Amino acid sequence: QVQFVESGGGLVQPGGSLRLSCTASGSITSRYPVAWYRQAPGNKRVLVAYITDSGGTYYTDSVKGRFLISRDNAETTVFLRMDSLKPEDTGDYYCNTFPTVREFWGQGTQVTVSS
Repeated sequence: QVQFVESGGGLVQPGGSLRLSCTASGSITSRYPVAWYRQAPGNKRVLVAYITDSGGTYYTDSVKGRFLISRDNAETTVFLRMDSLKPEDTGDYYCNTFPTVREFWGQGTQVTVSS
């Protein structure tokens, strides 16, 4: 069964940086658009960014210019580089295809931006 595995979260001060990583079995990351989603405490899971199988990218307005989504050359891992982090970026980050497939959700990785 395909499932995404996220890593790289942590506690960081405002203005800091993190790089999240996402892998999945079955060549999913190279064959389908892959997205990062954020679920802040008490809120619904929302789309943050996605990368298409041809390399096109999309970012939600709140992260434009600060986050960068990319895929490694082997197309096995999707990264989310997050710079200039703000407290409002806090949440659990998940990756999945875009649009999502319920069975693909992983455990996520927690990001906390706080001084």
